[in-house]
Amino acid sequence: MYFKEVLYAIGKLRGEMIKPSSSTIPTKIAESHRWFPYFKDCVGAIDGTHITTKVRRSHSLSYIGRKHYNSQNVLAAVDFNMKFTYVLAGCEGSTHDATILVDSLERVDGLKVYEGKLYLADAGYACHPSFLPPLRTTRYHINEFSTRLYPKNAKELFNLRHSSLRVTAERAFAALKNKFNILEHKPFHTFST
Repeated sequence: MYFKEVLYAIGKLRGEMIKPSSSTIPTKIAESHRWFPYFKDCVGAIDGTHITTKVRRSHSLSYIGRKHYNSQNVLAAVDFNMKFTYVLAGCEGSTHDATILVDSLERVDGLKVYEGKLYLADAGYACHPSFLPPLRTTRYHINEFSTRLYPKNAKELFNLRHSSLRVTAERAFAALKNKFNILEHKPFHTFST
């Protein structure tokens, strides 16, 4: 009976809960010789996640993405303290992450990046002055670097450090989904809600 009232009340808190990132060097980077000065201009990381959704059968096809179930693709920017600084929800599950990023940059209330600052991104995003993806055709994921497989060159070292810093976005999504289990299950409410 009060679901929508609570939903709107929570929506009004978004300005207090989701704040733009600061233009200063994040403490996590400033205090680490692994990341400073190489990532001193990074203010956070961006990533997308799929949230299960319930849509009409006539719209179902466009909401089925790589996860093979109806979902919306949600783009988020996260600072290195795992705090969300920007969220764009509602995109169809079949929409590519890079397309959602372009959409968020073109919106009046979209993602803003301070001049000279950038976000770390995964390989699904193109290289852009404000977004730094890993180097392609080079080992990237942390699990590819075991205790015996150290980085062999500067490119692999860059990707290892990029990966260990960018994982903040994935950790933030995991923490959010652990806290709010409804994000992992088929919702009982309609997509418009």
